[in-house]
Amino acid sequence: MACFKNLFGILMLQMVVLAIISSHADGQGLKIGFYEKSCPQAEKIVFNVMKDVMAVAPSLSGPLLRMHFHDCFIRGCDGSVLLDSPNNQSEKFSIPNLSLRGYNIIDRVKTELEKYCPGVVSCADISALVARDVTVLTKGPFWDVETGRRDGKISLIGDPINPVSGLPPFFLNITALKQSFALRGLSVKDLVVLSGGHTLGMSHCSSFENRLYNFTGIGDTDPTMDRNYIARLKLKCKPNDQTTIAELDPGSFKTFDDSYFRLVNKRRGLLQSDAALLDDPETKAYMIQATSYGSTFFKDFGVSMIKMGRIGVLTGSQGEIRKVCSKVNESPN
Repeated sequence: MACFKNLFGILMLQMVVLAIISSHADGQGLKIGFYEKSCPQAEKIVFNVMKDVMAVAPSLSGPLLRMHFHDCFIRGCDGSVLLDSPNNQSEKFSIPNLSLRGYNIIDRVKTELEKYCPGVVSCADISALVARDVTVLTKGPFWDVETGRRDGKISLIGDPINPVSGLPPFFLNITALKQSFALRGLSVKDLVVLSGGHTLGMSHCSSFENRLYNFTGIGDTDPTMDRNYIARLKLKCKPNDQTTIAELDPGSFKTFDDSYFRLVNKRRGLLQSDAALLDDPETKAYMIQATSYGSTFFKDFGVSMIKMGRIGVLTGSQGEIRKVCSKVNESPN
């Protein structure tokens, strides 16, 4: 009976989450060039700031790309991951989001936009544009970003409607990964394509330590991981290491390319969720295609990012346009 109740609760939660996200999952209200009249230089301003940032801190490309992903998967693409709270109870303080960096860069972009177009460009749109621009500036693909999102006013570390734990953790198997993406209207192809974003960035050793030292609880290693790769990682990551970081895509973690797929195909995916992509015929087929002649990965990445950017958006008169990305606007007296 207890198991039935738990299952029923999970199914009900999924239905509620799906209903909330689906209400705007088609991106209604978004369009290319939304700021063409209200702030004609908006996208150029964002790109110029990011060009300066990437020139001195290219390692921020991965975290800034992931920030848009983390925002969209919780409550939709509404900028809620950017909000602070006086008692550290907003989304950014949840365990999955503690690895994010670059909030100050989003603030820097917002400050620059406010000089030219005060109160016009949303923080949610800034996050989407920054994700595109860091991809381009690290030699990745360009895509036209749909804009017109408005900013949400709610950000909870333990949101009862859409728990922060709903963000796909690094240890999920392929079945759970597919379910998580499907719940948000994303396909199996979107799952493997967006995973390709791991070509940028780093991960803490604690995120994959169990694969090196205690995979099944008996002091073993993950049998699906390349032995030589494990040996190399053990030189960098010691047990209970909470501070050391490792490259998700060794050798080119600051460059957007297809080497992530090459590594995973060689059983050198860093995270368990990376390795899981070889456990499904559809994702495995794409993994191979992504490194073959005529690969469509760059084009597909843009398509999937556009699709992800439509999840649960607020448009029209919903939400607000924040003056500062880290806090909601003050209510008028």
